[in-house]
Amino acid sequence: MDGRDGEARDDTAARRAGTERLMEPLRANMPADKDISFEGIRSMGNPVPLLVQNDGTGVLQLWLEPFGQDYWLNPGESVYVTSYGMWNDHPFEVVHEQDCITVWATSWFATVSDLSGAEFPAGSRS
Repeated sequence: MDGRDGEARDDTAARRAGTERLMEPLRANMPADKDISFEGIRSMGNPVPLLVQNDGTGVLQLWLEPFGQDYWLNPGESVYVTSYGMWNDHPFEVVHEQDCITVWATSWFATVSDLSGAEFPAGSRS
């Protein structure tokens, strides 16, 4: 034996642990009736809002993960990304790139709403 079998087992165990870290909130938070509509997610409770605003001069793309939904904020627009359910450590992870912000809801369930609380439309609005 060259010792690589142990390394392969360790690598497999690490991948499984990483997958389990992602899947645990999904299993814990999946609504019993599997209603993942805007209203269904909001009914889960435990809301934690994150304000996202476009203070720039161009359109800002907002990606909501893990859903893979895109939203486009015009200059001066603001939205709330709200996480629902339970999570480990923190409700969001945020990554900024030029002209794009990615928000990962670590609970797996989140909504995007305007400042009045109404559902903000996904996709390009141009």
